[in-house]
Amino acid sequence: MMICAHCGEPLTETRQCTRCGFTALHKSGVDSHVQGTMGGARGFKAEYFADLFSLESGNFWFKARNQLIVNTLRRHCGGLNSFLEIGCGTGFVLSGIMQQFPKAKIVGSEIFTAGLEFATERNPGASFLQMDARKMPYCEAFDVIGAFDVLEHIEEDVEVMRQANIALRSDGYFLITVPQHPWLWSQADSYAQHVRRYDKAELHKKLASTGFEIIRSTSFVSTLLPAMAASRLMNRRASEKPYDALAEFNIPAWLNNLLWRALSLEVSLVDFGLNLPIGGSRMVLAKKTQKLSRH
Repeated sequence: MMICAHCGEPLTETRQCTRCGFTALHKSGVDSHVQGTMGGARGFKAEYFADLFSLESGNFWFKARNQLIVNTLRRHCGGLNSFLEIGCGTGFVLSGIMQQFPKAKIVGSEIFTAGLEFATERNPGASFLQMDARKMPYCEAFDVIGAFDVLEHIEEDVEVMRQANIALRSDGYFLITVPQHPWLWSQADSYAQHVRRYDKAELHKKLASTGFEIIRSTSFVSTLLPAMAASRLMNRRASEKPYDALAEFNIPAWLNNLLWRALSLEVSLVDFGLNLPIGGSRMVLAKKTQKLSRH
């Protein structure tokens, strides 16, 4: 069910709220459920979407993360009929999910319209909307909600978890990936406008406090952690130099292929059932076990 993101009243078929008068505007082919141009958006450089769109499909990290996500959904959420992605960016993750679940209702959301322009181009069979994840216009509407490297950009991450709980059906799943290990903080995090890097206990505690039970939790980017840590340390020592956000992505083809093979092995181990203890990122699959009220 679609609800008013601002007062919680069910919306009419024309996306109007009879209580507070809010009406979702149709802009650039999608409905906007935020007030104002950006809905107070912050935490990401919108101009970065064009670079992401051009490099995601060939980059080892994005390809491996997609495979990890799709494998987890296939193994634990095989009956998925409806899926919402929070912060879908250019729609690269959605494209993988749509291939695995071609009959499911797939919805992508993003607060930045710049991202939605790329996502709609990449995934013509999906639905999209402009949405503030802290004020979702849904109640018990989806089997699975995903947020992939999104929560670390949002100060109010617990509120996003609460909103995901409300938007999920009973026994629905919340699947997330986040950067982990605060000690890995570097210029890359600052440039990406991260608020935090998570540790496992913190993330699990926040999910439990918002009505979720942890079903699966594993690190990934484990084999590359030593190289990642060394790179972060070098960035700290060279902090006075201009930061090149694309340096880690603009690598030779042979190196990209080698790193892809390393992460593919990790993905296979996780799919086999192994939870990796450390790594640059963490994936958590959580199940809604407690129904939260909107207020």
